[in-house]
Amino acid sequence: MYHIISKMWFLFSLLPFRALYFLSDILYFPLYYCIRYRRKIVRKNLLNAFPEKDLKTIIKIEKKFYSFFCDYIVETVKMFSLSEKNIRKRMTFEGADDVIREMGNDKSCILNLGHYCNWEWITSIPLHLSANSRFCFGQIYQPLQNKLFDKLFLKIRGRFNAQSIPRKNVLRNIIGLKKENRQFVIGFISDQTPQRRSDHRWIDFLNQDTCVFLGAEHIARKTQSVVFYLDITRIKRGYYNCRFVLLSSNPHQLPEYALTDMYFQHLEETIRRNPPYWLWSHNRWKRPRTVKT
Repeated sequence: MYHIISKMWFLFSLLPFRALYFLSDILYFPLYYCIRYRRKIVRKNLLNAFPEKDLKTIIKIEKKFYSFFCDYIVETVKMFSLSEKNIRKRMTFEGADDVIREMGNDKSCILNLGHYCNWEWITSIPLHLSANSRFCFGQIYQPLQNKLFDKLFLKIRGRFNAQSIPRKNVLRNIIGLKKENRQFVIGFISDQTPQRRSDHRWIDFLNQDTCVFLGAEHIARKTQSVVFYLDITRIKRGYYNCRFVLLSSNPHQLPEYALTDMYFQHLEETIRRNPPYWLWSHNRWKRPRTVKT
């Protein structure tokens, strides 16, 4: 079944962007008006995040989100056949030289980003930092329950030589790289809800009491890695720019939680700048705060 679906996705990905976006426009109507995919969650999240906005404005953002989400789907499938030349043109990076300079000859790098714009295309980072062959590239991910789709997404995310590291194995993998004296550049998408047993912290994020991951900060401090935030902007349909924003060259010298707080402050600024491009369909605030932490 995997090989059948994989071939189907590949053939679908061969369609030109114009045709893919035409299909995206068609998909929008049933997804929003008929299936109403997670519309209650999206509406609730938007109302709570932007209490200053009237319902008309909220619905406008909501519709733009679903339109973009359909684009995200076809753009992700397009990754099956997207050429290096094309992804370089459509996903640009600003400040790659700053990353290489901060890493020097011995430091590694932690990249903090959110589910904003097309985060799947961010896996093309190795194309912009691979001039230094010593770097090992990776992204932390939570394996999908559906094994077939999990395998398909692993194939997409590994197209440009970035390794996908399961969240539960991240510390083991990073310790292994440190023992081998290899410099790594690893991306953490830390804007989802932590499991109850994981290390976490409560902060104010998008006008709500929010439980957040601490794993990226702990690893950055222990490995003395430099830390950047990825500020992503959608230029136009199918074109994005990512700007590397330095959070800290020496995170182990910062007060505890400072790095996590900086990440979420930057992410909120990114979201508020252009709200439709964040993953509002995720049930982000399903976990109530019962104990002060």
